[in-house]
Amino acid sequence: MNRIYLCLAHMSGNEQKFIQEAFDTNWVVPLGPNVNGFEQDLSDFLNSNDNEPNGIQHQVCALSSGTAAIHLGLILLDVKSGDEVICQSFTFAASANPVTYLGAQPVFVDSEPDTWNMDPKLLEEAIVDRISKTGKKPKAIVAVHLYGMPCKMNEILEISKKYDIPVLEDAAEAIGSKYNGAYCGTLGKLGVLSFNGNKMITTSGGGALICKTVEEKQKTTFFATQAREAYPYYQHEQIGYNYRMSNICAGIGRGQMSVLDDHIKHHQWVLTRYRELLADIPAIKVHLAPADGMSLPNYWLTTVTIEGFSIREVEGKKNLLKLIENMSERGIETRALWQPMHRQPVYRNAPSYINGVSDQLFDCGLCLPSGPWVKEEELQYISEALHRLIQD
Repeated sequence: MNRIYLCLAHMSGNEQKFIQEAFDTNWVVPLGPNVNGFEQDLSDFLNSNDNEPNGIQHQVCALSSGTAAIHLGLILLDVKSGDEVICQSFTFAASANPVTYLGAQPVFVDSEPDTWNMDPKLLEEAIVDRISKTGKKPKAIVAVHLYGMPCKMNEILEISKKYDIPVLEDAAEAIGSKYNGAYCGTLGKLGVLSFNGNKMITTSGGGALICKTVEEKQKTTFFATQAREAYPYYQHEQIGYNYRMSNICAGIGRGQMSVLDDHIKHHQWVLTRYRELLADIPAIKVHLAPADGMSLPNYWLTTVTIEGFSIREVEGKKNLLKLIENMSERGIETRALWQPMHRQPVYRNAPSYINGVSDQLFDCGLCLPSGPWVKEEELQYISEALHRLIQD
């Protein structure tokens, strides 16, 4: 059996047509028909939702990465040097790093156990404490839909409204996930998507910022194209960035849009099969959406916690890293969950509001192969390997 990866890119077969058109017409720059078409395809997808509040027609700006989208989103929210931004601790570093690009300070908030995302109660405690200690409120909240699992957005948005702090949704892993009938990335002030090589769909590398108005999209495009002013010569009055998506990458994205719905359904099916195949291993708990019916995750990655295992050397527990190594020897890629940001050496001095949930999850959590190339035969093989290694 070939090596089984977490989430290997899967092409629709339509990508080459758009790429060839770019070459044939010499559109091999960070703008062009594919960029415009991909943005329209994404907008149409997000705006197709029947439950979109207030009839908003979301605008999408295609960028070079999800990290670039977070960076520009923070700029649109007027984050500046010396400001504080509330960030989810249990996430990838790209959710927080753009805060530091701007000279601002990330303030980390721990997770709640239902979704593994930002704890709304702890979020409010952090806001009140930061106001007490600094004399001003944080400038923004970066809420992450981790592994495609929606945050408790109703509670987070209530707090956002109460303190008048805008929410930037990091939906990098959550395209197609829904919360209360709305697509993740469309609930906050701005939203972020990622099309990295291992995401639900890919442009090889790339991302997008979801805006609520044409003006916000225009401003994003302005900053993403070096903030060049509308003069007949090069004039720059603000600092800009080279963040626009290339026409070639956007061509891949246009082809990928034709299989987005199929990919989402496949990932959800994979989750269902893991639940069935691993149900007789008491130590394994598959992470599922809360039972309140508010969340419909895309299940980008199926994640589990394994009782009796630890990523650290702990007496009486098996070593999680050894399990990952043993799975790899069998040709199966697995991965530990994200190490929380408050545990990262680079952020050792950042303010943090911690309840221990993300530490516990990182200690015994595992990501399982979930991509479009993972079929029934591979799932059977992965399940058999976990049975042997965990129950031995």
